[in-house]
Amino acid sequence: MKVIIVYGSTTGNTERAAELIGENVTHDATVVNVNDVNLDDIKAADLVLFGASTWDYGIVQDDFEAFLDKFDADLLAGKNVAVFGCGDAIGYEDTFCDAVDIIAEKAEMSGATIVAEGLKIDGESDDNLEEIITWAVQF
Repeated sequence: MKVIIVYGSTTGNTERAAELIGENVTHDATVVNVNDVNLDDIKAADLVLFGASTWDYGIVQDDFEAFLDKFDADLLAGKNVAVFGCGDAIGYEDTFCDAVDIIAEKAEMSGATIVAEGLKIDGESDDNLEEIITWAVQF
């Protein structure tokens, strides 16, 4: 199974989560920043894991938000997709990890099948290793 992990990261926290997921999925995975991703690599993958942090009050990380415009049936129809992201549950309780839901909804609207509940990481990735690894090993 070909797995690609596409992430957007401003501070490096979501990048770290993507790396941890890539190290723990049960198949070989390619981890790539959303700014560097080749759309043909997404089309060739059997499973696509998208990751982005949530900023302020429910805003998708800026690099990834720009990438959402590329979500369409040509890219994602029939693809198995899961989404992860980082956020701040204390400072932004009402919009905690909204990016996960926004990306999943947009992927579904583009014809993807969401294959797992989104992973919502509170705070630093390294403080949530068990949660991240548990989520990753299901793939």
